[in-house]
Amino acid sequence: METLAPSLTQARRLVIKIGSALLVGPDGLRGEWLRGLCDDVADWRGRGCDVVLVSSGSIALGRRVLELPAGVLTLEQAQAAAAVGQIRLARAYEEALAPHGVTTAQVLLTLEDSADRRRYLNSRATMQTLLSLGVVPIVNENDTVATDEIRFGDNDRLAAQIAVTAGADQLLLLSDVDGLYTANPKTDPDARHLPVIEQLTPEIEAMGGDPVSGLSKGGMKTKLMAARTAVAGGCAMAIAEGSVTRPLSAVANGARASWFLPEGDPRAARKRWIAGMKPRGTVQIDAGAVRALHGGKSLLPAGVTTVTGDFTRGDPVTITGPLGETLAHGLIRYTAAEARRIAGHKSAEIELLLGYAGRAALIHRDDMAI
Repeated sequence: METLAPSLTQARRLVIKIGSALLVGPDGLRGEWLRGLCDDVADWRGRGCDVVLVSSGSIALGRRVLELPAGVLTLEQAQAAAAVGQIRLARAYEEALAPHGVTTAQVLLTLEDSADRRRYLNSRATMQTLLSLGVVPIVNENDTVATDEIRFGDNDRLAAQIAVTAGADQLLLLSDVDGLYTANPKTDPDARHLPVIEQLTPEIEAMGGDPVSGLSKGGMKTKLMAARTAVAGGCAMAIAEGSVTRPLSAVANGARASWFLPEGDPRAARKRWIAGMKPRGTVQIDAGAVRALHGGKSLLPAGVTTVTGDFTRGDPVTITGPLGETLAHGLIRYTAAEARRIAGHKSAEIELLLGYAGRAALIHRDDMAI
């Protein structure tokens, strides 16, 4: 029986990656296309779907303004172009979404922001807050400061990481290709399009190729790497050709695309990830806190009786009950010294004890696997 592709109209939280070749043409920003995309974004938000845009294009826009030569730019030239282009890119999205009453936010990230747990938690908290306020975040790699050692290098993988960070259930990569083929369709007449990929096997991964666009950094290989990250995080991912005026509507109405099916749902995948980490310490809690946790609540400092171990903010810890029994694992929001200082105290007392207004929960329920 043929496996059906997910429906884009059913997305609850959608991350959309826009390639440079779609957004920037020979004459600069493709304003009409951008307005069509934003019309779609407004429609999806009207259905109750959270939307995050991961957009390339800052370097392509900036190099035109700076009149930099064609070809490969040096790191310094690319960073200068990104600095000039990013402000224009953010303004273009703001102006295209404003008529729909949609507020936008610019979020610039590097690979370090997802690799470091403390930065990861900060990024996740910021993203969740923006989405809860109805904002559409416009995300890009922070090319102005990123060097080769701390960069993703392409927005396909950045988009996949953002999808996992934001807990998205669908990721759409809009590019200049309409999906994955068994071979390069431009050179092999027998190449077959694959509408649904249930599992990323070595044979599937071997189908990755080189970039096909002069503006694009990522080819099919980076898209398959993105797919591995997304599906492991419980997020379905699609690759679609996005040059049409309303690309989301086109995919929703059956335009050719390749869908990669997720391994479970985003929440369950995140819980598995947390549970699989090696704990750096232990937080023992009282009977009242045990009941709160089983009722789906976050862990507050008031319910903590003992803190052991040496950990920093964002590290994994084990949560144990009054008799020392393991109850859960979670990512803690305070250092070991801070946790010991506020243990047993009400959240309202945190600022007095630590000297700054910390977060009410010691471990938030979203960062906990029971």
